[in-house]
Amino acid sequence: MQIHPLVTDSATLAALVERLSAHDFVAVDTEFMRENSYWPDLCLLQIASTEEAAAIDPKADGLDLAPLWDLLVNNEDVLKVFHAGGQDLEIVYNMTGKTPHPLFDTQVAAMALGYGEQVGYSNLIESMLGHTLDKGARFTDWSRRPLDKRQIDYAIGDVTHLATIFPKMVQKLKRTNRGQWLDEEMERLADPSSFAFAPEDAWKRLKLPSRNPAVLGRLKALAAWREVEARGKNLPRGRIVKDDTLSDLVAHPPKTQEDLAKVRGLSAGWRNNDIGARLMQALGNAAPLSADELPDREPRRPGLTKDGALVSDLLKLLLKIRAKETGVAPKLIARSDELESLAAGVRSDLAILSGWRFEQFGRDALDLVEGRLAFAIENGKLKMTRTLETAE
Repeated sequence: MQIHPLVTDSATLAALVERLSAHDFVAVDTEFMRENSYWPDLCLLQIASTEEAAAIDPKADGLDLAPLWDLLVNNEDVLKVFHAGGQDLEIVYNMTGKTPHPLFDTQVAAMALGYGEQVGYSNLIESMLGHTLDKGARFTDWSRRPLDKRQIDYAIGDVTHLATIFPKMVQKLKRTNRGQWLDEEMERLADPSSFAFAPEDAWKRLKLPSRNPAVLGRLKALAAWREVEARGKNLPRGRIVKDDTLSDLVAHPPKTQEDLAKVRGLSAGWRNNDIGARLMQALGNAAPLSADELPDREPRRPGLTKDGALVSDLLKLLLKIRAKETGVAPKLIARSDELESLAAGVRSDLAILSGWRFEQFGRDALDLVEGRLAFAIENGKLKMTRTLETAE
């Protein structure tokens, strides 16, 4: 595979993208920093085909990234391959308002191939290629320039290995007839709505201080205010106001801006500065949360009786057995809340009751809940026995 020097000019990048566009897939990775900013600071983007690989410096003066973004988000003929690509996708979305598509995530695929749940990149490469990766540059400061050869070699290595294992994974998925299992998962990962986050919804990510509509109304208002401030200043949310301080403010709202000087976690300057004034304005405009906005006391799931909880435990045992037999990570097959819902009597809108999940696990799960399947001990070993005809 040809490894190019660091790409820092528009003509070289445009030519690279044109060549990559002729391939069926490209492997993609990014290096970024976000410890001191709200938005992740893209510092390097690596991309590879089966023939060539390059690292691209987005901080290079005058570099036009438009051809690269076009390849990633508009070219439907080229599959984009990531490993655990959630934060990479977020960066692309922030830059373009779109997500890469079509998409393949090797961490998700690894779950279908028996490599466990959320397998790390290094472990996956070692398992599939027998290579031990050099992690020495993993925690480097990618924003500093110039980047040295060790940093660039480390970064490009991520996509060259990714481009090598992807075809191997595809072949394994074909041999096991599991490729179609992943289609739904990949489309979910590529859904842009996962990255479109409105400030008005920021309060939902916080630990609720109470269920009082007035308190929650203030929480909604202040969380949205903090989100706008953090984005505008490009600072982490906690640099504006920490979560604990925000909770104190909504539970015990100050009557005047002068009172902000008494709030633990705020500096005395907030009693007469502009950001303090905006905080007080947000508090003053806060309205009690409406009844339909109030969160549930418990997560949205059917209530489980004591017997239902025992059935749920049996379903989890069945899931472990089926996952072990098929070599598929349990998390890819079913979530705990789905098992609890099934145990509580729900029979609709459950992923385990349709498609490949039903064939691999859902049918047996339904049979177990409805008395057509039972556990038994035979010669000291756990086995399952049919008591009635199976569910269709």
